[in-house]
Amino acid sequence: MTGLSAAYFLSHTYNVDVLESSAEAGGLLSSSPVHDTNIERYYHHCFSGDAHLIALMDELGLTADLIWLNGSTGYFSEGRLYPLTTPFEILRYPLLTVRDKIRLALLTLRAGKYKAASYDDMTADAFILNTCGRHVYDSFFTPLLRSKFGDRRHEVSAAWLISRIAIRSDRGPQGERLGYLRHGYQSLITALSDAVRRNGGAIHTGIPARTLEKTEKGVWMVNGAPYDVVVSTVRPSILTSIGGPHLPDIPHQGAACVTMGLSRDVLKGIYWVNIKDEAPYGAVIGHTNFAPFEWYGEHIVYLASYFQDNPPAGHEERMITDFCTRFGVSREEIRWHYMTTDTASGPVYTTGYRNLIPPDEVDGCYCSGMFSSPNYPERSMEGSIVAARAVADLILSRKVRHD
Repeated sequence: MTGLSAAYFLSHTYNVDVLESSAEAGGLLSSSPVHDTNIERYYHHCFSGDAHLIALMDELGLTADLIWLNGSTGYFSEGRLYPLTTPFEILRYPLLTVRDKIRLALLTLRAGKYKAASYDDMTADAFILNTCGRHVYDSFFTPLLRSKFGDRRHEVSAAWLISRIAIRSDRGPQGERLGYLRHGYQSLITALSDAVRRNGGAIHTGIPARTLEKTEKGVWMVNGAPYDVVVSTVRPSILTSIGGPHLPDIPHQGAACVTMGLSRDVLKGIYWVNIKDEAPYGAVIGHTNFAPFEWYGEHIVYLASYFQDNPPAGHEERMITDFCTRFGVSREEIRWHYMTTDTASGPVYTTGYRNLIPPDEVDGCYCSGMFSSPNYPERSMEGSIVAARAVADLILSRKVRHD
């Protein structure tokens, strides 16, 4: 989203080429065709506070398609699914004491008041133990951190955790208030791509940036072709490896997501189900318990997992087998499925992360993406749009001064 949005903002002034290594534009927001519609390869929604994202949708004529829905939540533990959306459901939840629930409620209410960045050097572990106690840490947060960051969970900063809680605090009695586009987020990718092309730009899919070199005359050579300006949205270590400026590496992790079409709802109407027990995935997302079932005519489910370096061998089959066993699903009920992986789906927000964020410009090369300061201490679509706008404005302001 950062690269495509920056291309759109710059295409009003520059002739822009977008190099996209995948077969289609959109990155982690891209979709796959299923039947007569498109379904995101990774689950997505936006928040009511995403002012820049919503403004971009409005600029592209998509506001009428933005709808607000309730996102219900649940916890699956030892063979039982516990709904945790309404205040009554939370009060009935047996795996936390009343005191635990009060501490969690206070943390949620106060999260937006913390200066998250000031907790960059404190681990999430220490913060939870200090604010909520050992039982809440073991029973509630440990499974979430384990599924999200695996063996690196003890390195994650409290800054990330606080920001994560704060961004998800727009809740009512029926759950979180979340936004979704009526035709899926593919409509946003299509609108951005079409706008870039209308402005004279080009989007080259299936072509990664393999080499980067700056000539003595200050011209950038990308895959041997000359450019006045380069914006990189790839992981900093990858930029360095192809000839870009030397930047400190930012730890990243990969994501593997299995998407399935089912003949029935197995999540009791719940959108987001966290898995407390050890499993090859950390959450089950019932997309059609969020977006209307009528749009698809079948129940769409995601199995979400993260990994370091590469996904384990046989990971898709392991996830599906576990899901069938855990939720009592027969193979015949799975109409179709596929797994999508990305080896650098997002940064790992370790302690001290803020000191690793590269500047917007290094030796004449502009850097922006999930690792940028607008996406600290938590990445989001909103942060990607802000990062894109910031780097575009910086480039345009320098062009004006140069002219």
